[in-house]
Amino acid sequence: MKFIDLGLRPELVRAVTGAGYTTPTLIQERAIPVVLDGRDLIGCAQTGTGKTAAFLLPLLHHLAGSKASRHPRALVVTPTRELGAQVGEMAGRYGKHLRLRSTVIYGGVGMEPQKRRLAAGVDLLIATPGRLLDHLGRKQAYLGAVEIVVLDEADRMLDMGFLPDVRRILGKLPRKRQNLFFSATMPKEIEDLIRRSTETPVIVEVARRSTPVSAVRQVVHPVAMARKRDLLKILLQRTDVGQTLVFTRTKARANQLVRRLENSGRRVAAIHSDKSQNARTRALAGFRRGDLDTLIATDIAARGLDVEGISHVVNFDLPHVPEDYVHRIGRTARAGRRGDAISLAAPEEHTQLAAIERLVGKPIRQEYVAGFTPTADAAEMRSRRQFKKPESATCSGRRRSGSDRSRSPHRSGGGSARRA
Repeated sequence: MKFIDLGLRPELVRAVTGAGYTTPTLIQERAIPVVLDGRDLIGCAQTGTGKTAAFLLPLLHHLAGSKASRHPRALVVTPTRELGAQVGEMAGRYGKHLRLRSTVIYGGVGMEPQKRRLAAGVDLLIATPGRLLDHLGRKQAYLGAVEIVVLDEADRMLDMGFLPDVRRILGKLPRKRQNLFFSATMPKEIEDLIRRSTETPVIVEVARRSTPVSAVRQVVHPVAMARKRDLLKILLQRTDVGQTLVFTRTKARANQLVRRLENSGRRVAAIHSDKSQNARTRALAGFRRGDLDTLIATDIAARGLDVEGISHVVNFDLPHVPEDYVHRIGRTARAGRRGDAISLAAPEEHTQLAAIERLVGKPIRQEYVAGFTPTADAAEMRSRRQFKKPESATCSGRRRSGSDRSRSPHRSGGGSARRA
C-alpha cells in the first residue's frame, strides 16, 4: 500500500512523498482510514512506529476541508515541550501545500508571543497541558471550536502527573468532537479517561511496548560503577559510533558526563529539566543537524525526542522502570536502519537488569571490555539473572502471558467489521 491509496488529499501525499516516504507504516495504514472516517480511535504504539503522522495526516486532511475559524479547530496535547515542538515541525512539513495555520505553545518561554499567535488565528493548536491552562485562565485561548482532539503519549501524561490538567482541558471542549488517544500502555486511569470521553472507539494496536525494535543489537558491558565514565569515553571513540544518545538517571550525572567528554573529541551537550528551554532547543537542533554527535539526556527530557540517524543508544545508568529501557532503545534503528543499544551495568544494578530481561523476554548478551572487568560481584550478578516468560500490560490494560493472544472484537486484527 502507498500513501496515495489511503484517500488523503493530493497536497498531503505530495508533501509526504517529497519528504521521502511512499509506504505507510503499520500504525499509519490502520489508523488513517479510521480517522478519515470520523471515528474515535485508540492507537497503541511505541515511539518510532510513525504514530505522529498517523494522526497528523488525517487531521490536516480534515482541517483543509472544513470551515475556517479564528479559533483552533484541532487540538493536540503532548506531555513535553520537545514532543510538542516535534509535532509542530511535522505539521508544518506535511501541511506546507495547504493554507492552514498551526502554532505550538509550551512553558519555559514567554507567553506574550504565544498570545499574539493565538489572537491572530490558528487552525491547529499543539500544546502542553500546563501552558494551555495558563492561556485558558487568562482567556487568551478558546477551545469551543475544536472538532478533533489528540492526546499523544497518554500514559506519559499519567506518569508526569498531568492527568488532572488533561481532564480540565477535555472539560472545556465541545461535547461533539472526534477523540484520538495514543498510548504505549493502557493504565487503568487512562482507560477510565478514554471510556468517559469516547463512544465505541476503534482500537489499533501495533508493536507492544514490551517488544524492543528487532533491528536493535543489544549488549550489556559489566563494569564497576566508578569506572563507567572511563568506559563510556572509550566506547565513544570507536569508529563505528556515530550520532549517540546517552541516558542517565539524574541531571547531575548528565552535567558530569558533559564535562568529562568535552575534551574527548566528541561534540557533546546535555538536555534536562534544569536547562532553559532555549538551551534545550539549541542542543536538540545541533544534534539533529549533526553539529553535535553526542546528546546526554534524562528520561523526562528525552520524551518525544525523535532524531533520524542515531546509531547508538547508551544506557549509562540502567533505568529503575524497565519499560523505560524499551522506550530508550527505540530511539535508534529507525526507518529500517540498524542500531545498537549499549548498557553499562554495575554489579549493584543486577536487580534492574533482571527486570529488563524479564520484560523483553530474553537474556541480553553480555560482553566484558578488557581492562574494565568488575570485581567478583559481577559473577554474582550473572548467576542471579533469572529468565522467565514475561507478563506485561497490554494496551487494553490486561495482563497477558506469551500464550494469551486473544483480542477483543474491536481490536485491530480481530474478527469485527470495526477492524482498523
